[in-house]
Amino acid sequence: MLRPYGMLSRGGGRSLEVCRMAKRNGVTNGKRLATQQSVNAAIKSICDIMRRSNCAGALQYVPELTWILFLRILDERETQEAEWAEAVGADFAPSLETPYCWQDWAAPGGPKRAELQNSTLGAFFAFVNGDLIPHLKGLRERPNATPRQKVISEIFSGVEHVRIDTERNLLDVLDKVHEISSNGVDQTHVFTLSQVYEGLLLKMGEKGNDGGQFFTPREVIRAMVKVIDPKIGETVYDPGCGTGGFLAQSFEHMAGLNNAYITSPNQLETIKRYTFYGREKDNAIYPIALANLVLHNIDEPHVWHGNTLTGAEIYGGLFANAPALYDVVLMNPPFGGKEGKEAQTRFSYKTGATQVLFLQHVIDSLKPGGRCGIVLDEGVLFRTNETAFVQTKRKLLDDCDLWCIVSLPGGVFTAAGAGVKTNLLFFTKGEPTERIWYYDLSDIKVGKKTPLTIDRFEELFRLLPERGDSERSWTVARQEIEAKSYDLKAVNPNAKNDEDTRTPEELLDLIDAKGREVAEALASLRVGHDML
Repeated sequence: MLRPYGMLSRGGGRSLEVCRMAKRNGVTNGKRLATQQSVNAAIKSICDIMRRSNCAGALQYVPELTWILFLRILDERETQEAEWAEAVGADFAPSLETPYCWQDWAAPGGPKRAELQNSTLGAFFAFVNGDLIPHLKGLRERPNATPRQKVISEIFSGVEHVRIDTERNLLDVLDKVHEISSNGVDQTHVFTLSQVYEGLLLKMGEKGNDGGQFFTPREVIRAMVKVIDPKIGETVYDPGCGTGGFLAQSFEHMAGLNNAYITSPNQLETIKRYTFYGREKDNAIYPIALANLVLHNIDEPHVWHGNTLTGAEIYGGLFANAPALYDVVLMNPPFGGKEGKEAQTRFSYKTGATQVLFLQHVIDSLKPGGRCGIVLDEGVLFRTNETAFVQTKRKLLDDCDLWCIVSLPGGVFTAAGAGVKTNLLFFTKGEPTERIWYYDLSDIKVGKKTPLTIDRFEELFRLLPERGDSERSWTVARQEIEAKSYDLKAVNPNAKNDEDTRTPEELLDLIDAKGREVAEALASLRVGHDML
């Protein structure tokens, strides 16, 4: 049996009987949520409490709900791991001891919660703010801290105190989170909690929430991961991972439905602990990425906290022993960012354009034979008037086989506050580009109520293996790209021409005819009115 994430030991830790009591007292008392609507309603009710409790927008209530939901799921997993420990004859060493585990202070009927509620006014907040949060933040400093304890610390790195305004509202949130536990959700009919959490992250990325720079639409991520096809045993890297969407989707792709692609305990151990690496500089988004990856069953997310482009590190403890080069890179660099000289000095081709520096970083981070899928705004593709843009694209075509460019519709990122036109680039490092296969989705109308869906990529998936031609696809030779000074923009030669070829005289005649029709209709209406 698989060793559960470093939690088995030969001594110490909470006893299995305590874990069983926690399971009896907690998980089984939660409501059974049998439909997706019931799960959504439960999440909405929690968010409603938070919105009226000093967490008005998603950028306030999602980080708060993140650490609460994380501790709930952590408690469930360690209860399961205690049972696995008994099955192999080992003791269990939990990440959190009494009174800091969920069943003690947060679960209804928990001994610490009962003590605090029966104490003086303000005792609950005093414990959470003055004891629980500092304790969890300090776990990484413990001698021989486990990887999971370091992750817990980093998830709490941006938490200073509870944002919810009253103890009563906080207790209501805890009770409702307790009810939507994994064991309380019917997984045969309901999305997993990780997908529910993705829905919350989507709210952060909606226009007006200023979170769009951290969120890539799930369907775009799914399409990119399917094209790149990361496999068990390969390392996956996102140097600007935001909330962790590419890494989480890669895990789901590698595991398959119900872990169908996993054929041995070693493979499961590999994708949970030794596969996924990322970097994120934003202090608020970094812990959310960690929690999101843990909720997607990645036990050890190796996320480096700092500025990828300057190398300035905030915390690198989770990135220890990370490889220098990767099999797969998937990312969506920020659009329109500007970097100073501190970042530019680290790169061969100097520019303030964030996405161009990230493209250089990605090329340098791939193993020979490594594959990349990256989102780039159209300006990077067609700009030929800035030296660093041209040099970077020449390096891409010299060092890598750029085998596919997908032109996306203009509105794909509008819901996330970015209306810029984007493209997907797919390439393999090691051989120069000889020809590029293009696929054009730019004519599709996309908006908030009509998002880009995965079915729009079905023909792409079908044609890609043979690089087949169609009304939407065509091939361009390297020589043509060079002749245009490395302008990579997709210009579909098969696109239907919607240009109006009528002459001015024909248009004036049409206007005159329509005017006569309107006059006749008005005259008829007046006659009818007079007869009344």
